[in-house]
Amino acid sequence: MACFIAPAVEAVVMTAVQKHVEKKEAEELRVYTSEEHVVVAEPENKITWARRLKWLNGMLWGGVALLALEHVWHGEIVASFPFLTAVAEGQTMEMLKEIAITGGAMALTITAIWGGVCFAVEKLMAKQDSAVARLLEK
Repeated sequence: MACFIAPAVEAVVMTAVQKHVEKKEAEELRVYTSEEHVVVAEPENKITWARRLKWLNGMLWGGVALLALEHVWHGEIVASFPFLTAVAEGQTMEMLKEIAITGGAMALTITAIWGGVCFAVEKLMAKQDSAVARLLEK
């Protein structure tokens, strides 16, 4: 019915968070060379939180787009008010349950997978850094 609404809400919130984090990280990385020139120093071998949040937003918005397209395809979303056929047919409570249970589970699953990816990347980068450090010691 409308299970894509829960991940869509998370995507909207996380996009706003990403923009805020990007702005904050850009301020922290800014190095002033003179009054006229501003150079942004990129950290080496580090994945910023803004980039990680961009991964999450890509996963969320991609899933929302595919789910919305699927619901349009099956006629559950229409181009006239109230847009959701469940509301027009008086199944609002069932729709809200589906948004909460199914949509909430999908949003949590996507976020958990993103967390796993971030964890794996951190471990791989730490392993790479220790291998480089051992090479430099020789």
